[in-house]
Amino acid sequence: MQGLIDRIESPGLRAVAEHWREARGGKLMPRWADLSSAILAPYFKLLWGYQYDPKTEEFTGGLTGEHVKDWLGTKFSGVRLLDIHPPPVFREAQSLMTKCISTPSASRSRGRLFMVGDHTVSGERIALPLAANGVTADGILGASDYQSPVLSGPITLIHENVEWYPL
Repeated sequence: MQGLIDRIESPGLRAVAEHWREARGGKLMPRWADLSSAILAPYFKLLWGYQYDPKTEEFTGGLTGEHVKDWLGTKFSGVRLLDIHPPPVFREAQSLMTKCISTPSASRSRGRLFMVGDHTVSGERIALPLAANGVTADGILGASDYQSPVLSGPITLIHENVEWYPL
């Protein structure tokens, strides 16, 4: 995981990834409960998270930082990924998050993150798997760091320059 942390450019995302690594302890992955809200509080606006149900193979929005609220409003927490995004965006997000869960691997991407209408939003994004039992991934802690004016319009996720880091 040091390779991932060394590549992260955003100080906020680096702090989140370092906390995730420390929260693991001797486990392959930390549980949601292992994460400290006090440590993550300064980076809350960057955070997002999903729970994964292996029976239905569905992701459900959970942790909702300010950046996610700015774009999706309250339509995130408790809502299925399928119901959050239009089909093309859903398929791409589902594929990447499934890889994070099934491998399990952490990911980092830098470059274009979103399109809102005709406006491109660039930055950096990480996705870190979580596991209630420390072994079988069932959640994702993610964080995205970008600068953007508040925009309205259809959102298209972009996963550019994705790097994977097996645990």
